[in-house]
Amino acid sequence: MTFRKWVGRAALIGVLAGGGWLASLAFAADDKPQEIPVIAAGVEPGSTATRYPIVLVHGMMGFNELDLGWFGKQPYWRGIVEALQAGGATVRVVQVSAFNSSEVRGEQLLPQVERILKETGAQKVHLIGHSHGSQTSRYLAARKPEWVASVTAVAGPTFGSEFGDWVEQEVRDGTWSAALIMGLGRQLGRFVNWASGAELPQDVGGALASLNSAGAADFNRRFPGGVPSEPCGQGAAEVNGVRYYSWSGVGTFHNWLNPADYTMALTGLAFRKEAGDGLVGRCASHLGQVIRDDLPLNHFHAVNQFAGLVGEGADPIGPYVEHARRLKALGL
Repeated sequence: MTFRKWVGRAALIGVLAGGGWLASLAFAADDKPQEIPVIAAGVEPGSTATRYPIVLVHGMMGFNELDLGWFGKQPYWRGIVEALQAGGATVRVVQVSAFNSSEVRGEQLLPQVERILKETGAQKVHLIGHSHGSQTSRYLAARKPEWVASVTAVAGPTFGSEFGDWVEQEVRDGTWSAALIMGLGRQLGRFVNWASGAELPQDVGGALASLNSAGAADFNRRFPGGVPSEPCGQGAAEVNGVRYYSWSGVGTFHNWLNPADYTMALTGLAFRKEAGDGLVGRCASHLGQVIRDDLPLNHFHAVNQFAGLVGEGADPIGPYVEHARRLKALGL
């Protein structure tokens, strides 16, 4: 067995054996609603009041909010909604399948955005998608460009994920690792449905097929808006009236108290081509106008998870506030 295989399976074992209970421990310790971050208190009134509503689209394994009973309610976009609203932004959080293809998730997003447009009276929305939420948002922008003012990918796997490629190989080989991955995914999908009160179809295979390099390349061919001609490049800033942006982070281990850092340190071992955040490579995250690709945030830190435990001096919420200001300055 090659060294890469040993490393990959060690990473998987870490994710399965350690990630689950550590994440549960983090949730258990975080049984009080998080206070609005310091940055929210300093957001000037009206500074984030974009012309169009901001719609936040979660990634794989994601949700709107989990109700964990005694442990309280756990939001996906921790502190981000509050910070944007503090400056006057209209913000909506949507929920699609935790595991499914980009196209299925995009179709689920479509009626939710239509409802938001009717409720707010707005003509368009700004879509901000974390991880797999970026492809979900891009799908909607291609289907209904007249509904979308901008699409922003936060740690989005525009060109796929090296870890996703490793998972794909394990599934193709029919290994025990693949069986564990599929089984864990199905259980997580059921858990998210239960804890969020949703009844959404879950398809682990469809999600994985969307996020490896081959699946991402096929999606880019059919939905090319904002996609650079090469991974490290910048894509078109505007396509069919829709503006495209992206930002992402690098590094996997930033805070020893955060269980996500241990998991990202393990999954990050699968990366050989470039630095990444544990699940998405730095250049692979590029879409449209690249704002930053080197923030000191791993894949979970990009949405301020878990419990807001990030590296010293890191600010996962600031980029969202600054982006809202950017969109407002453009009259959007």
